[in-house]
Order: sequence, then C-alpha cells, then structure tokens
Amino acid sequence: MRLSTKSRYATRLLLDIAKQYKKGTIQSQDIARRQNISQKYIEQIIIPLKKANYIKSVRGAKGGHMLAKSPEAITVGEIVALLEGGSSLTECSENPEACDKVDTCLTRYLWREAAKAMYEKLNSITFSDLIEMEQALNTVR
Repeated sequence: MRLSTKSRYATRLLLDIAKQYKKGTIQSQDIARRQNISQKYIEQIIIPLKKANYIKSVRGAKGGHMLAKSPEAITVGEIVALLEGGSSLTECSENPEACDKVDTCLTRYLWREAAKAMYEKLNSITFSDLIEMEQALNTVR
C-alpha cells in the first residue's frame, strides 16, 4: 500500500505549521518553499484541513495559516484518514455490500486487521511527538 501524495504532503505541511505553533500565522508560500511543494498544491491541501478544523486561516497582509488545535491534539492517523477518505485499506472491509464474497472471504479480515494495526500506530503519534523526534535527531547529528 502507498499513501497518496496528498496525505504525505499534508503531514509535512502540518508539521511545518506545528513547528511555528503560537508564533503567529505562516504564509503558504513559505511552507511551499521550505517543503519544496508547489504553492498551488499547498492551497489545495489546506482546504480539507480547514474544513476539518485542523487549520485556521487569516486574510490580509499579515495573514496566513495556523493550527486550529495544539500539536499535541492532532495525530498523524487523523490526517491520513481525512485525506485518504477513511481508515480502511479496501472498499470491502468498510462496506460489505461492495463485495459478493463478504461471507466467505478471509482476505477481507486480513485487510481490516492490517488497517487497524496501521491506524493504531499512526493514531499514537501526534505532531508534538514528531517535533520531539526531530529535535532528538538534530541533537544526535
């Protein structure tokens, strides 16, 4: 399984903003430059993050984006699930009507268990944890 570019970039975008938490707004062109992601794509990713109340935006000359919640209150799993359209790996594991073998298919159980394990791990990591990990890595280098 591969995560979409949108999920991976959203995680990078939120981590960038989380590092600036309580320092005011961050402009999308600054995020784009630091993360080497086009500003247009940054703006597309921000839309679902704003709708889900992870990011607030401020208009004007000193405008930009900021977290709507603290980095401790946002998990990587929440963001991945939001941008991947849910926390399942297959259509049939979430929607039994999508498969005519639902009663006899052992792989459906496998995909449900795999998704459960992955999201348990992703939901255990907050953006605050990622910031701490980065600081620890920088100390070792």
